[in-house]
This record gives sequence, structure tokens and C-alpha cells, in this order.
Amino acid sequence: MRLLLVEDDPMIGKSVQAWLKGQGYAVDWVRDGVAAELSARDTAYDLVLLDLGLPRKDGLQVLDALRANHRDMPVLVLTARDAVKDRVRSLDAGADDYLVKPFDLDELAARVRALLRRRSGRTEPVIEHGDLKVDPASREVSLAGSPVSLSGREYALLLALLESAGIPQSRAQLEEKVYGWGEEVESNAIEVHVHALRRKLGTDLIRTVRGVGYLVPREAPR
Repeated sequence: MRLLLVEDDPMIGKSVQAWLKGQGYAVDWVRDGVAAELSARDTAYDLVLLDLGLPRKDGLQVLDALRANHRDMPVLVLTARDAVKDRVRSLDAGADDYLVKPFDLDELAARVRALLRRRSGRTEPVIEHGDLKVDPASREVSLAGSPVSLSGREYALLLALLESAGIPQSRAQLEEKVYGWGEEVESNAIEVHVHALRRKLGTDLIRTVRGVGYLVPREAPR
């Protein structure tokens, strides 16, 4: 899953980006409102983490633009503005959630998972697909009750496919979800990760859609 972090404080931005990358997300970080709008225009993000006190363009103005052009993109506001009126204003402007600085990184990760879960239409915290279980909170994966060890890229790819079960994803779409800016992507990287997942989880889980890409069926094979 690919996230956009909009934060002008270098210390906060660096720590949040590193933490979320450690949770298995691809995270692009920009430091002003204009860059945020340009990034969201050019890339299909799964979620935006948005500071309000930004240079060049205020966070609420960015939020207005995001809602005008990306109506279903979850937005989690991160800000030092802790007055009730600021929280109300942000939520009324279209924010999906609000977290006041300083915040605990574990709570931040939990709120990100909740918003992504809501966006995909899930209510249960654990993703189940037949005998396969994935717990985004712990990043634990099991097949028929046995734990399965995945690399960070394999896990990110599996999660991206499961969250869009039944919808074919092109190689380019999957690369966008798994890799962030500045990360080198080999031409056959997605194919290599798919091969590894099939070897570890069975050949029926991920199907090739000729001329399109890959998908996980909406219903697990019986």
C-alpha cells in the first residue's frame, strides 16, 4: 500500500516515514502544500497523512483540493492544532481522522490500518481468504494454521492484491503500491515476487490475467 506523507518538520517526517516503511508501506514524503497537490495528482495513493501548518499552501486548502479530485482517498490529519474548533473544521472539510501531535507511532499505525480497512470495505481486522490469514497489525501470515515467512516486498504485494480481490492489477499499478520514490525497481520485480508468493502460498492464490496483470479471486478456491 502506498501512502503520501505531507509534513514540513524534518524530524517528524523522517521518523514517521521510517516507522510506516517498517510496517510494510511504501511512503512518499513531501514538505509543502503545493508538492502535496502535485504528488496526489500524479500518483494513486491509498491514504494521505496531512499536516495542516504547511508552507506554500495551508493543509486545509490541500484537503479541499484532495476532496475535489480524489473523493475516496482517505486523509488522516496530523497537526499540533489541538483546539476542538480545528478538529471540527478538519473533519467537516473532509478529513477521515485526526491525530494531535505529539502522537504515539503505534497509534498512528493503528489509525492508518483502520482507515485502509474501512476503504476496502472490511470490518474484521484480520484478512481471511480461504486457509490464508493475514494480520496487518502484526504482519503475521499463516496458511492452514502454519506461519509463512514473507519478505517485506512479498508482504506488501500480497496485501495490495488481497485488498483489491477480484480486480486485476497491472504490473505498473502493483509497482506503485509496493515501491516508493527513489527505490530501484527491476523490470521483472513484480513477476519475481509473484513467483515467490505462489511457491509459499500455492499456485491457485494469484492468477495471471493475460494482457492485464494479476489478481487474487474474490472467493478462495474450494
